[in-house]
Amino acid sequence: MGEERDGVPLTNLDQELFPGAGVTKRDLVDYLDAVADRFLPVLRDRPLSVVRVLRGQERFMQKNLPKYTPDWVPRTSVWAEASHREVTYALANDRRTLFWLGNQRAVEYHPALMTAGSPHPTHLIMDLDPPEGGGFGAAVAAARLVREALAGAGMSGAVKTSGSKGVHVFVPLAGEPAVEDVAAAQRAVAARAERIDPELATTAFIREDRHGRVFLDATRAGGATVAAVYSPRIRPGAPVSFPVAWSDLDQVAPADFTIRTAPGLLGDGDPWAAAMPGPQELDAGLVAEGHTIPVARVQAMHEGKRRAKARREAAGES
Repeated sequence: MGEERDGVPLTNLDQELFPGAGVTKRDLVDYLDAVADRFLPVLRDRPLSVVRVLRGQERFMQKNLPKYTPDWVPRTSVWAEASHREVTYALANDRRTLFWLGNQRAVEYHPALMTAGSPHPTHLIMDLDPPEGGGFGAAVAAARLVREALAGAGMSGAVKTSGSKGVHVFVPLAGEPAVEDVAAAQRAVAARAERIDPELATTAFIREDRHGRVFLDATRAGGATVAAVYSPRIRPGAPVSFPVAWSDLDQVAPADFTIRTAPGLLGDGDPWAAAMPGPQELDAGLVAEGHTIPVARVQAMHEGKRRAKARREAAGES
């Protein structure tokens, strides 16, 4: 006879969650149970993509709910321009849905940056990604540049580990900012942070142009997603994305926060909610500057084509 939580049947709880996890599916469900009251507020009403790992298979990101999803799982339909179809996303609005997702081996939780039915992003987000072989300390130093750039525009945010190698900075937004303006402000924050210390950080979207510097990723806008705070990650030891006080960043490592350790570290607290400043109006100067900066992906695509053409021409001449 299988086990249940909140009426949700659970199966194969004693199997390892994924190769190298060092934890079982039961550990995942126990973790979701322990942090649900902190985790659900950051997921609520946001179309949810999850990364699942089925036994013997490669991980995959699931957006569309499978046909066998129980009727009681809240959901929303979104028109996907890229694939020209309706995608039905889960809304993780209650504990039952979290347990059902956990039983489906949904390890990572990547909510949309807007709530269902709203075209307005709720946060300005910077993703600080250290270079190959680069340490967490470099990402922390880059996060401090971002904090300085934000402060210069009268804005402030909260910081968390990504659960992988990097750091995420979230700034809550007031009003109803347009996606394009939030994206522009993010580009401007990245550009200003890069100007403070161009040896440490770069806005270069093309990997080969980063030269060992931290990438200030300003592309988390519009239809993008980012791993939620408290989301586990598919990494050895099953780390989780965890809030850290700005003053404590130098004393922590991503591996400190795992599905085994995080509930004890949290106790009854919700450090993400506690650290998050109040919603802020987008700084007009950031928006104006950002609109003069080309969109990274588009620029990278054109640059990639230009370089490929140059290589072909060089090869033809030799």
